[in-house]
Amino acid sequence: MTGAPDAVLFDFSGTLFRLEEDESWFADLRVGDDEEIDGHYQAELMRRLTQPVGATVTLDDEGHRAWERRDLDPAMHRAAYLAVLAASGVHRREHADALYGRVIDPDSWTPYPDTARVLRALADRGIPVAIVSNIAFDLRPAFARLGVDDAVTSFVLSYEVGAIKPDPDIFRAALGDVGVPAERALMVGDSEEADGGARAVGAAFGLVDPLPTVDRPSALLDVLAAHGLDLR
Repeated sequence: MTGAPDAVLFDFSGTLFRLEEDESWFADLRVGDDEEIDGHYQAELMRRLTQPVGATVTLDDEGHRAWERRDLDPAMHRAAYLAVLAASGVHRREHADALYGRVIDPDSWTPYPDTARVLRALADRGIPVAIVSNIAFDLRPAFARLGVDDAVTSFVLSYEVGAIKPDPDIFRAALGDVGVPAERALMVGDSEEADGGARAVGAAFGLVDPLPTVDRPSALLDVLAAHGLDLR
């Protein structure tokens, strides 16, 4: 792509927002033989619940089938993550249900420091934006809470369009919504495997690191600037 992109596609988790645990989520949680969990295990549970690709534990056949289809069907998503929690030692169903409920609650997701600034600046420049996410719940309320839902041209969610990144179909759907040819678009995400699939349809790709939000103040601004869009 020569020059700045005419449209930007963004991943959601680890790119614009991050699921960051609250200590209260784990206050009454028990694993294994009724053991409390320490900070290390808490962090490992969060990693398993936010892993973008690949199973993080060994699952039985039913759990594996649910994992493979988790981002196409909300029921499969629930079954997959409850199976992951059970395999991780969270055997009490009420504890697993409560933790899973945090995962799919848009209010649980923290925006990166430059998310609102970037989305608003792109909208002000008339540059269309699509959110392209492998996900099985409606994340639009997270953008509404941040006050930038009107800055997003299209939400292209795997469970709504029936395709999962890196399937080219999900990128083609997003490009159709923003009305820009692939060679004039930039995909920004935290996964080479999933988000980098945009290259297969001819779009450029910019990688960001899914660090904690406090440790990543300007990665979105930086990656856009590297691709010819200086929004500072």
